This record gives sequence, C-alpha cells and structure tokens, in this order.
Amino acid sequence: MKSSAQYPRVLSIAGSDSGGGAGIQADLKTIAALGCYGMTAITALTAQNTLGVRSIHSVPQQILADQIDAVVEDIGVDAVKIGMLHSADTVRTVAAAIERHRLPRIVLDPVMVATSGAVLMDQEVIAVLVRELFPKAMLITPNLDEAALLVGRPLADEAAMEAAGWQLLEMGACAVLLKGGHMPGDIVGDLLVTGVVPPQWLRQPRIATPNTHGTGCTLSSAIAAYLALGLPLPVAVDQARAYVRWALAAGASVRTGAGSGPLNHAFAPLPMRVKA
Repeated sequence: MKSSAQYPRVLSIAGSDSGGGAGIQADLKTIAALGCYGMTAITALTAQNTLGVRSIHSVPQQILADQIDAVVEDIGVDAVKIGMLHSADTVRTVAAAIERHRLPRIVLDPVMVATSGAVLMDQEVIAVLVRELFPKAMLITPNLDEAALLVGRPLADEAAMEAAGWQLLEMGACAVLLKGGHMPGDIVGDLLVTGVVPPQWLRQPRIATPNTHGTGCTLSSAIAAYLALGLPLPVAVDQARAYVRWALAAGASVRTGAGSGPLNHAFAPLPMRVKA
C-alpha cells in the first residue's frame, strides 16, 4: 500500500548565487537545515562571489514556468519563497503560476536593491510586482532600502518604518515584515505589520559579524519552511529570526572569501521531518 506520509515541501523561486551564500543556494541550505524538502525554480543565473555580482543571465520564461509546473504537479508544495524577480515578464510568469496551481503560504522577499546600493528593478517592474504579487503573498519581507523604494521616501527612524508598514498594507500586501538591519545602532528592530493586531516590534542586540551575505534570503526561506511545518505566521517569523541569529553568530568568526561571507546555515541541522 502506498504511504501517505510526506516531507514538508518548500519551493524557492529565486536567482542562483554561484558563490553559495545567497539566492537559491542559501534557500536550499536553510530549508534542509530546518528539516524540510527543498525544490527550486531558478529565475536567473548569476556569476558572483563574496565581493559582488559579475554578470546575470535571465532564464527563459517558458523554462521558469516549466520548472514550477514540473515540481508542483508531481511533488506538491506546502510553502513558497520568492526572491529575485528582475523583469516584469518574470513577475508575470510567477504570478500566473501561483494562480494556475493555487500555491499556498507565499513569502515574498522583494529583492530590489543590491548590497552595493544599486537598484535592481526599474519602476515598471516594481509596479507589476506590487500589482501582481503583493495580494498573493502571505508575507512580504523588504529591508529598509527596498521599503523606501516601494513607498517613495527614505525611512530614517522607527516612526517612519511604522508608517511605511501601514502604507505597504494599503498597497495590497497581506502582511509585512519590515527589516531594520540597515538602521544604525546596537539594537536591530524588525517590524511585523499584519493589520489584524497592533504592529509588533521585534528587537534584538546586533550581532557583530562581517558575514551577512544572504541574510534576507535565509530569513525568508526560513519563514517559508516554518510555515510548511504548520506554524502560524507570527510564530514562523519569530522562529525564523532566531534561526538567522544563530546562523549569523555561528559563522561570525569564519572567513569565506575576501568580502562579506555567508551565514553558517548548518550550525545545528534538523533531521528531515515527516508529516502524515
């Protein structure tokens, strides 16, 4: 008799990082470390290392759609993490796949600004992203630079962050985790805004480390993994933030490359979970 047991399944729709610290590679490491089964639909290939990105090659839209269809139709999906979507056509392809398969528990990390400060999306792509994907995602996870680009003004303090969180809900987001790591100071404050309960500030002491490459990718894929495990959104966010902090601390003293190195995703890997 065929078993009904399954692994918790997480699909990452994102770009590939040849250096292994961010993107699809970071997502798969995170998903595996949290005991889930990871699958991928690659949106773009990048040539990069800890010092920066050398080149980007877009994946044809049909190949992207075929990747999503192939894994969903055979294996199934319990949660989705969406990362780098660098063109309006890519956004539309992903949005169509979400509708086609009714994909659940979507975490959207709107990768808009490179670590160097370079803007990766033009206004047309941003408009399509907001219109097509914000209403479909359970949570969006912009950092300060990305949120500033979305709302059209700099975010210099916590009051500005709260106002931006509410504005992002008005723009169609179902819930927002606004990451405050780029704000100066010894305390890092993230803000969870759902519109259901009052905004929740999540504050922790800053971890001193030069190795922060892929932190946002890791956080969003960890949230998706915990959602796939059945945790409610606020708990998934809390658990994912704890995982990222431990991964940052565990990798702080390790040198990988000459620039900003990766987190230690495998500091305490869990066995693969099985659900009935």
